[in-house]
Amino acid sequence: MPIQCKMTTMHNVYVGIDAGSRATKLVAIHADGKVVHRARVDQSVQPAVTAQKLFEETCGTMQVGGCVATGHARNMLTFADRAVTEITCHAKGCASLYPEAEAVIEIGGQDSKFIRLQQGRVHDFVMNDRCAAGTGRFLEVVAVRLGLSLAELQECGHSSPQPECGQECPHSFPDPVSISSVCVVFAETEVIGLLATGTPPATIMRGVQRAVAMRVVAMMGDRRHLQGEIIFTGGVAHVHGMKDALERALGRTLRIPDQPQYTGALGAALIARDECCKL
Repeated sequence: MPIQCKMTTMHNVYVGIDAGSRATKLVAIHADGKVVHRARVDQSVQPAVTAQKLFEETCGTMQVGGCVATGHARNMLTFADRAVTEITCHAKGCASLYPEAEAVIEIGGQDSKFIRLQQGRVHDFVMNDRCAAGTGRFLEVVAVRLGLSLAELQECGHSSPQPECGQECPHSFPDPVSISSVCVVFAETEVIGLLATGTPPATIMRGVQRAVAMRVVAMMGDRRHLQGEIIFTGGVAHVHGMKDALERALGRTLRIPDQPQYTGALGAALIARDECCKL
């Protein structure tokens, strides 16, 4: 159903809400596409209530021209004008930031996606939403076993081993251990065994990151053989070491937006803006 736009004013904003499995993100933009506000809140057992509260607290004083919802709980957000899939919204958001990009890798809390772009639109995609081994959930499970909070997980492995000169090198990482299991449950058992032998947590986490990266690359199949720029986005892009693990698995460099967890919400806001401008 098309968006029913409000009366156009100088203060109109267009809002995108990404109600994901781990967090709900909101982006508000002006008609020129400039982001005027971002907001994020942890997901709850009532995602619709969480999203509406975030919307009201963030946009209560704004003249909202249109609102598009995306993410796992998108169809529950009845206050939004329309629901659009994450695939479309992440593609739209990333293409607006990097018009020449050829593909997007998005890793969230419960799924991972590879989206191939053609002239800024979705050309092809593949998605893993059945197995946690290629998602942020795998990292969270291991973090709990290692006694790390989410914030500590994002920094785990940031400090590298000391080289012979005694100076810390910010670009090196601890060598990863091998995590052979592709199932999160069995991999957790491997982690317990590694801890029992005194393996450092940062080394274990690097092994888990490599396992996640290999799972994502396997999901991509022959799609990984492209030449253009690939954008790495989603909340997992914040975890230190994941970009390096993916780049090693792919054999090429990736680019991360300044706010990788907001690309879906940004794409949703741009869709809200575009549909209003058509009317």
